[in-house]
Amino acid sequence: MSEENNLENIKKFWPKDAPDVTNVPKYVKKYKKDLIVIKYGGNVLIDRNIFNNFIQDISILNKLGLSIIIVHGGGPRIERELKKSNIQTKFINGLRVTDKNVINIVEKVLIDFNNDIVVSLNKKGSKAVSVNTKINNVINVIPDKPELGFVGVPQEINVEIIKNIISQKQIPIVAPLGLDKDKQTYNINGDTAASAIAKKLKSRRLLLMTNVEGVYDDRKTLISEIKPYDMENLVNLKIVQGGMLPKIKNCIEAVENGVRGVVILDGRKPRAILKEIFSDQGAGTLIRK
Repeated sequence: MSEENNLENIKKFWPKDAPDVTNVPKYVKKYKKDLIVIKYGGNVLIDRNIFNNFIQDISILNKLGLSIIIVHGGGPRIERELKKSNIQTKFINGLRVTDKNVINIVEKVLIDFNNDIVVSLNKKGSKAVSVNTKINNVINVIPDKPELGFVGVPQEINVEIIKNIISQKQIPIVAPLGLDKDKQTYNINGDTAASAIAKKLKSRRLLLMTNVEGVYDDRKTLISEIKPYDMENLVNLKIVQGGMLPKIKNCIEAVENGVRGVVILDGRKPRAILKEIFSDQGAGTLIRK
């Protein structure tokens, strides 16, 4: 099929508020042989309009033939269910303390959400596949600090399952859960899970969708591109701090371990994914060597 025919086909499903459609074939060619890991945070997915925009953008990437892996969060949904059960949540350095009661709720909520994403994408004509601790588990973990309870650190990623799904033009939808050697379920920080998968697959891009525009400098100006070393300086100078620190740590580790570039971008903004992949200016903050 000629590029012109391709373009005519793309125009049929390309959103009006997305980047210039005439440039799309060029970017499809750029990313065609690479993998893109997209982590979508639970905070932005609780709004159904934002969720539906996200589903549309992912289905477009799938129609264009790009190989993508989705890792999702689920914090607000977990919070909601814990409140229903009158369970107080404690956090240590941004990680949820997860005892036996909490892990059972976390696993159920994340798997329900995982299925929600899969069903929504399938309704759009994409073929998405659930990857979680009940089916297709791909993350083997070791426990994090004892005081965190059932919070795990990815130790091994079964990339064959992921590659097999992608080879069939399907989208793996990965819940941030893992199993230890005794098949016990552990909760995993979503950014950590996405970063571990991106590193193992040596992905071209890792997109971390969140509820901020990206990383700001000391003048509160959005940084469009930065090297890992300069990012570490922002952390040392306490320009980047608080809840962004674990995210930044994962970004730097990913870039230092085979991921070509990590982007922190605002998942609340319509077409953020398409603007990042299909335009030169991108969206958010790109971290690469």
